[in-house]
Formats: sequence, C-alpha cells, structure tokens
Amino acid sequence: MYDILVKNGIIVTADAVSEGNIAIKDGKIAAVLAAGIEPEASKVIDAKGNYVFPGAIDTHAHLNDPGYEWREDYEHGTAAAAVGGYTTVIDMPLQNEPAMTNADLFDRKVEKVDSNAYSDYCFWGGLVPDNLEDLKGMHDKGCVAFKSFIGPVSPDYSSLNYGQAYEAMQRIREFGGRAGFHCEDFSMIKWQEARMKKEGRLDWQGFLDSRPVIAEMVATVDMIEIAKATGCKVHICHVSSPDVAQKIKEAQQEGYDITAETCSHYLSLTDRDVIENGPMFKCAPPLRSQDEVDRLWTYVEDGTFSGIASDHSPCSYDEKFKEILGSKIENVFDVWGGISGIQSGFQVAFNEGCVKRGVSPAVLANSMAKLPARAFGIYGRKGDIKPGFDADLVIVDPQKEWEITSDSLLYVNKISAFVGMKGKGQPVCTLIRGNVVAEDGKITAEKGVGELIRRLS
Repeated sequence: MYDILVKNGIIVTADAVSEGNIAIKDGKIAAVLAAGIEPEASKVIDAKGNYVFPGAIDTHAHLNDPGYEWREDYEHGTAAAAVGGYTTVIDMPLQNEPAMTNADLFDRKVEKVDSNAYSDYCFWGGLVPDNLEDLKGMHDKGCVAFKSFIGPVSPDYSSLNYGQAYEAMQRIREFGGRAGFHCEDFSMIKWQEARMKKEGRLDWQGFLDSRPVIAEMVATVDMIEIAKATGCKVHICHVSSPDVAQKIKEAQQEGYDITAETCSHYLSLTDRDVIENGPMFKCAPPLRSQDEVDRLWTYVEDGTFSGIASDHSPCSYDEKFKEILGSKIENVFDVWGGISGIQSGFQVAFNEGCVKRGVSPAVLANSMAKLPARAFGIYGRKGDIKPGFDADLVIVDPQKEWEITSDSLLYVNKISAFVGMKGKGQPVCTLIRGNVVAEDGKITAEKGVGELIRRLS
C-alpha cells in the first residue's frame, strides 16, 4: 500500500501535460499512473483537476540567516517559499554573519538553520578574493555552486576582479564545480554613480541610468569568455536583459556549459514602476523596459534559463525609506536594493506566462524545476515527477484569482514590490518529500521538516 495517492491531477512536467495520478511511498514518487488507476493508499489528495507541478527550485535567495535575521530568517523565508511553491531554496552565502566562505562555516550554518526550515534547501558557497583555497572544501561538503560579484556588493562581501575570476574558475574547473556571477561591470557602475551624483541626478531615472544594460552585457560576455578559456561551468545570475540572454544562448549553442537564471520581477515589472514608485522597486540589475520584459520571455520558452528565481533580497521598511545600519538615506543611491519575492515568484510567473502570454505550463516545469535541478547537480532527487524522485509537488489552481497583500506575506518584513499585484493561478497545496507543508496560503507542517540537500553530481 502507498502512503499517499494524489489523484485527479493534470500532471505537468517539462515533457508533457496530461491527466494522471501520482503514488508516493517513503517520501519518494513510487509510481506515475494513468488517470483512473487508483491503488490503495493511506492518504488520498484529490487535485480536483488542477495542475500538479514538480516542486519549483529557487536558484537564488538571500535568507540572511545567520546574522541579519531582522531582515529575514529560515523560519519565515522557507515558510513563504513553501506556500509559494518553491520546495527547494538555494540560499546565498552573503548577507550572513559571517559570510559562508569555508567548510567550517558551512557546518555552522547548517546547525543554525536546519531546525527552522520548512522547505528543503541547498547552499551556494562564497567566492571572494581571499578564499580560493577554501572552495574545494565547500564543494566536498555539498555546495551546489559558488557565488561571486563582478559589480559592487554590500559591505559584508567582496567583489572579484577579472584576474581573480580567472584563477577561481581554473580552480573550480579542477573539481567540477560551477561558478556563479552577479554580472554588472564594477568600473562602469562606479563611474556612472559618481557621474549621476556630480550632475545632481539623484532621482530614480538617475539610478536607472547608473546601471545600464551595457554594464550587464560587458560583465556577462567577459565571464563567458573566461569560462570558455578555463573550461569552467558558469551560472549567470538574475539576467534582466534579453540582449544579455542572447549572448548566453549563443554560448550554450556553441556547446559551453553556461547556465543562467532570470527572476519573476524581470518578467513582470518595468522601469516605469521604479520611476513612479521608487524604493520598493529598486534592485540590481534594475528593472528594464516593457519591451525587454516581453522579449525576455522568449528565453524562458526556449530553455535558455535554468531558473526563474526570486532573488529574495529582504530588508526592513526603514532600510527602504529611512536608514541602513545607522546611515541615513539621503538619496536614491542609498536606498536598500532588493525585492522580496520568494512567496510570490511562482504565481507571478504563472500569471505572466501561462495566463497573459499563453505559455505552456510545461515551460515553467522546465525552467523552474528540471533545468535548475540539472544545473545545480540535484537532478535525480529534485526537478521532475518520476519514480525515485523526491515527492516534491505543487498543486496549482489555474483559475484561482489572487491579489498579493502585505497581510498574506509570511516574511519577517511584510513588504514587497509585488504587494497590490493581481493575477490568476495560484499554488493551493505544496508537498515536500511527501509531507503536506502548505495548503491555501498557510503552513500545515512542523518547523524543521525541511532538509539540507547536497549536490549529487
């Protein structure tokens, strides 16, 4: 007898959308069955004709734990992820105190966060100028990739120059890891920021002009060229521009293992939101034009992106409007940059893609589950609805209308650029390894149900 039978669902994978049932045993998918075949099970979940997706993987989130828990922590952040349909969260090493840059800190972080996790989680390892000797140790612990910045970064972390990036990629290539980069050219952005300030352009258009697409393009192309020279696998984080995505696609077509992600906000919000509404919409890279948003969806559909991430980058209300760590916000350049979106990312992508643009649900299963699992070495456990995989499932009601409100958010700080957005299609039930963790916007499991997922390959 099976533990759980999920019946009457429309099963969505990267390869097909079809009616069927799913049998679960010991937290794993035991069988994928044709519609009407209903073996005995201890618990039956009726999907009621709704979509059943593989659990989404958030390839890029800042949960701020340990060290900056007034912004976010594992209890609230992973609860929000589970309610929103992200069953596995790949957590970043910065906005941690200390930043996770060696194997000992890996262990300390697991000890701190594990008992508070509702979703499963993986770790990005830190990649900074002075920890190149520590990368192999973190890889051996199970880090799925290593995160670095080619552009400016918050004070708790350090950017790499191109020479350091070259050596890092040589080292990471030796043990088969993947290097990940925030690609905006450091010198371009610093010059543009200084130029805007000198010219007195301290408004939101000045901010947008300080981080042009060319800064993202230059850094991305250069990291791709270094990857080609070293043979290192590379992941380009939070791509905002379809023109940048095209360069990544061309490298993929040439046979190089270059993966990339975009984010739900780059697929739904625009530069007009920044100009009209300011602080809540500040992020880096910045939001782009409506035309660029529309064209970016092409690269979701064709499989260029291995992830529609949240880049969940939370902060307090004061850090958007008053002060950051005791420093008063004087102008747009001082405002905290980041959008909180881990609870909203899946429903926003579904509404913008499947509802508004007629994108097949299979495209989301591919870009939010299968391809991320492959890119980060966890496919086989995560990323698909197949026997032997973890029973990570998200039941989505495609007709359910929603409005994102502050009260509905489970974050430490109930603020987000997505507050006020309306749409259709929402997760109504989330299973993680066969555990029903969330239903109808509420957590239904005990804290600590989430597990650390180490890289498989």
